[in-house]
Amino acid sequence: MDVEPVVDKSQVSVWSSLKFVAWSMVGIRSRKGYQDDLARVNPIHLVVVGLVSVLLMVVGLIGLVHWVVAK
Repeated sequence: MDVEPVVDKSQVSVWSSLKFVAWSMVGIRSRKGYQDDLARVNPIHLVVVGLVSVLLMVVGLIGLVHWVVAK
């Protein structure tokens, strides 16, 4: 008798959303990979992860500009 491990779907969904957003920011993804990821993500998680990622990128760029200008 095979027993499947119990996996918390919220963790898988958040991780899938993180990977989905990361691949989207890079801009390189096969259609099959895109469709597979799209089937596994929760739209709410996707929006939250996307907004946090963009916020981190903007803050990082502002910090980089301040660091370069200060030298």
